[in-house]
Amino acid sequence: MESNGIAGKHGMEGDSDLQFLLTGGDLLKVRSSSWKKTRFYKLQEDCRTMWHESHKKLKSKQTCECYNRPPASFSIDDIEAVRVGRQSEGLQKYTEDQVENRCFSIIFKGRRKNLDLIASSEEEAKQWVTALEKIISNTRNLNRQQKTEHWIFNCMRKADKNSDSKMSLKELKHFLHQVNIEVDDDYAEMLFEKCDHSMSDYLEGAEIEKFYKMLTEREEIDVIYGQYATTGGQMSSTDLLNFLLKEQRESASLDDALKLIEKYEVDEAAKAKQHMTKDGFLMYLHQPEGMIFNPAHKEVYQDMSQPLNHYFISSSHNTYLMEDQLKGPSSTEAYIRALMKSCRCVELDCWDGSEGEPVIYHGYTLTSKILFKDVIKAIKEYAFKTSEYPVILSLENHCSVEQQKLMAQHMTSILGSTLLTMPLGDQMPTNFPSPEDLKGRFLIKGKRLNKLDAIYSAEGTIDDDSVSEDDEAADAEEEEAKKPKTKLKLAKELSDIVIYCKSVHFHGFEDARDNLAFYEMSSFKEGKAEKLAEESANAYIHHNVDKLSRIYPAGSRTDSSNYNPIPMWNAGCQIVALNFQTPSKEMDVNQGQFLPNGMSGYILKPTYLRDGASEFDPITLTKGDWLQHKVFHVMVISAQQLPKLKKKTKSIVDPLVRVEIYGVPADTTEKETQSISNNGFNPMWNEQFQFEVYVPELAMVRFVVEDYDSTSNNDLIGQYTLPFTSLQNGYRHVPLLTKNGDVIPSAGLFVHIMVLDAE
Repeated sequence: MESNGIAGKHGMEGDSDLQFLLTGGDLLKVRSSSWKKTRFYKLQEDCRTMWHESHKKLKSKQTCECYNRPPASFSIDDIEAVRVGRQSEGLQKYTEDQVENRCFSIIFKGRRKNLDLIASSEEEAKQWVTALEKIISNTRNLNRQQKTEHWIFNCMRKADKNSDSKMSLKELKHFLHQVNIEVDDDYAEMLFEKCDHSMSDYLEGAEIEKFYKMLTEREEIDVIYGQYATTGGQMSSTDLLNFLLKEQRESASLDDALKLIEKYEVDEAAKAKQHMTKDGFLMYLHQPEGMIFNPAHKEVYQDMSQPLNHYFISSSHNTYLMEDQLKGPSSTEAYIRALMKSCRCVELDCWDGSEGEPVIYHGYTLTSKILFKDVIKAIKEYAFKTSEYPVILSLENHCSVEQQKLMAQHMTSILGSTLLTMPLGDQMPTNFPSPEDLKGRFLIKGKRLNKLDAIYSAEGTIDDDSVSEDDEAADAEEEEAKKPKTKLKLAKELSDIVIYCKSVHFHGFEDARDNLAFYEMSSFKEGKAEKLAEESANAYIHHNVDKLSRIYPAGSRTDSSNYNPIPMWNAGCQIVALNFQTPSKEMDVNQGQFLPNGMSGYILKPTYLRDGASEFDPITLTKGDWLQHKVFHVMVISAQQLPKLKKKTKSIVDPLVRVEIYGVPADTTEKETQSISNNGFNPMWNEQFQFEVYVPELAMVRFVVEDYDSTSNNDLIGQYTLPFTSLQNGYRHVPLLTKNGDVIPSAGLFVHIMVLDAE
C-alpha cells in the first residue's frame, strides 16, 4: 500500500500549504489562564489526520507508563471551522488583546471542545489557518467515489500492521472488519486466492488493486448499466439520454447527456467517442445530478418578494445554550452554529449583569452567563455568512431600565445601519416588507410602548411605561419561581427599535383580527399551539395570513428536547422555534424543511396558507387545490460503507432502512425493510414500498438507517430528510447525516423513486 499520490487525491501535489502541514510545527495550546502548553502538530501522510504530541521529556520505558500511548489525533473531517483571532470564549477569557493576531481556534463538529491555539507569530498563525482551510475545503470537495477510495485506502493502511505494503490473509481479514463487513473465513480465503496471482501468500501492488476492484463492485449498478449500454458494451450519448428519460424521468435533451459525459466520464478514449463507461456512470450517480435532492433547489428559487409572514422561517429557541437548559453552558458559539445552519430567528434571554453590563443566560438555573454585547458582536459577524436574508432577534427582556438602555445602545452601535430602526418607506406601512426588501437587516422582536403610527404623529406620547412580561418569561417564572406575572418597566430606547415584530398577548383569533395591527405578534407555548392547530386549524391559518406567530417549547422540557414542528407549519405558523442544540428527529425534520431554496432559512408557504379566504384544514382535508394525490413508490436497493457505531466493540452493524413520511395526518406513516446481519459495507435489500401522499406540498420524507438490535432500541446510523417536492425520480443516491446533521463522508443509500399522479 504505497502512499503514492494519496495527497494527489486532494489535487494538492507540490502545494506549499500542504507541505507546511506535513512538516508541522509547535503551537501553544490554551485550556485555562494557568494551562497553556506547547504541543507539536502535523498532518499525517494520509492527508486526513492531524496528529499532535506533547513535549514531555520521556524518561525510560520503565518509569513512564504512558510511554507507549499513541499521541492524540483528530480527522480533518471532524473540523467544523477554523476561526482566526481571539474569537472563541476560551481565548477571550484566557489571553490578552496583544496576542489577537497570533491566535486561532479549531471548532469541531458535535459537542467536542474547541482547540484554542497561539502561534509564535502573526505570519505563522495566518499560514496555519490558510493551510487548514484549504485542506478542509479540498476534503469536502472530493466526490463520493474519491472519498470511498480514500476511506478504503485508509482502512488498508491501518490493516497493514507491519507496514510492509503487503497484505497477508490475516491482515486482509482485519481490513474487512475495519470496513464493517463480516465475512466467513472461506469467503476471505476465496477473495485472497483470486487476487494472489504470484502465489506468494501476500497481496501487493496490482493484486491489491484487483482486490479493491472486486470489493467495490456494485452489482446493482452493473445491472442498470448493462440494460442501457447497447453500443459495443458502452453507453452512447443516446443510450444515456434513454436512461435519463425512461428511468430518471427527466425532461432531458441529447445536449444534457453530452454534458454529463463531458463532466463525469473518467476514460478519455470513451469521452472522445462521446461514450460513458461504467466508471463514468457510477461517478455521475454520485454527483448532485444523481442525488435524490433536486439540484435546482440548491439555489434560492422561490419568490422572495412576498410579505415576510408568507414564509416559514428557520427559528431557534434558547439559542445561547450548548446543551440542556438546567445546567448547560451558555455560549456565543451556540449562536454562531445556529446562524451557520441558516437559522433566521435567534433568542436572547437578557438579565441584569453584575458589572452594569446585561448578560444572557437561562434565568433561575445554573447555566453559565455571557455578555449581551459579545452575543451581538458574534451575531453581527456570522448572521449573513450562509444566508443574506433578514435575521430576527427575539428578546426576552428581564433587565432594569438602565441596562435596557445599554442593550439598545449596544445593538445600535454594533449593528449600525444593518439594524432596522424605522419602517421602510416614508409612510405608515399596512403590511410586512419582504425578505428581499430586508436582505442583510436585523429586526428586533420585543415589547413596544406604543403603536407604530406614533412615529408619524405628534401624539407619540406614552401614558404608562410598564408592560407585562412576555408569555415565555411568564411561563418560566410561574414554573420555576411560582411568582405571579410581573410588570416590567420598559426603556423608551429599547421600545423604539421594535418595528415589525411587536410582542403582544394572544386573546383569541377574533380579538387579534379586530384589535391587533399586522406587526403585533404573539408567542404560543407548544401545548397551546398544538391545541389550536388541531381544533381550529383553519382559523389559525387565517390568523397567520395577516400576522406572525412564534411557537416555543414548553418550559417543562428541561432536557431541551423538541416538539414536532409539522402541525404548526400545517397551520401556517412561521416562527416555529426548536432547540437547535439538541440532536433529534424533530431537528432533522427542521433541517430538511429548510434544505431547499438555497438554505436561505426562508421557505415560501403554499398558496392555500397565504390566502385570506382559504378553506384548507389539514385535519379534515376537504376538497381543494391542496389535494394533489400522488402515489409514491420507493425501492430501497442497497447501502454503501455504513460506519461502525461503537468504535471500541468488535461488532459489525445489522442495518435496516425505514422510510418515514411527515405531513398532514392523512400522509403521516412509515415502512421499514428487514435487517441484514453483519454487513455495513454493501448490504442489499431490494425491498419495495408504496405510499399515498395527498398534500405533497406539506410532506417531508425521512430515510433512516438503523443498526437492528433484538434486545434494546436500535441505534441510529444515519438519516436524510428532504421535502417531498424536492425529490428526484429514478435511481438515486441518498447521502447520510449523523445525529448532529453532519455528512458521513463515504456512506449512502441507493434507492429507486417513482412519484406518479394517482388515478
